[in-house]
Amino acid sequence: MNNNQRVNNQRAFLFGYSKRSLVIAKELQIRNFLLTIVVSTDNAYNLAKDDGYLDVVKLNMKDDNDLETLNVEDDDHLVCVMEDNHFNVFLTLSLRALFPKSKIIALSDSIHTTQKLKMAGANRVIDLYQVSANRIYNILNKPLATKFIDNILSPNSELSLREIVIPKNSYLNNIKVDDFNFSKHGVILVGMIDRRLSNQFLFITSGLEHQLNIGDTMVCIGYNDDLDRFEKSISIEYF
Repeated sequence: MNNNQRVNNQRAFLFGYSKRSLVIAKELQIRNFLLTIVVSTDNAYNLAKDDGYLDVVKLNMKDDNDLETLNVEDDDHLVCVMEDNHFNVFLTLSLRALFPKSKIIALSDSIHTTQKLKMAGANRVIDLYQVSANRIYNILNKPLATKFIDNILSPNSELSLREIVIPKNSYLNNIKVDDFNFSKHGVILVGMIDRRLSNQFLFITSGLEHQLNIGDTMVCIGYNDDLDRFEKSISIEYF
């Protein structure tokens, strides 16, 4: 697979390669991103190559001219996982200036670093401390639910979580959640973003009586084939 070939129109550049980025690199490939790993040292370059990655680029990340040679496009994802937090912030700032429309995701291990990364222009910051703390809490207090979610999110799972936006002219418009039989379609509605109420994710068990409307985002669990059929079926307009 060469650099110009796209899979599902998704391309990602992973800046930095170390123990903290191994899982991220694998996940990006599993999810069909065309992955380019960008490193600045011979050690990181050799490590990525030894792990079987073909598209590995070694350059000086402190040099904007070198970064521009990557030919990043507007819809590309830039993932900053440098071990040095200060340099991760610097890199995020540089990438935002060079590629203003690309989506930047950065890792953080402290509240202060998270704030700096957001100010530097990161679209999303993954706080490793917060993620770890939440996971430990869930394992201790909700072991069955945690195991269930882990199984769903596993790349080997037959089940998937999918966000489905209710399209224009869909027959779901103005139908209340309790009045629609999702199980008939082989899917389970977990929650939704109700545009009438807020842009926050709402679990169906929150006690509110939800009404489905065009533009709302539903989060459903199901087998991929069932989710595909369901997503296609709600596009049908009923008169």
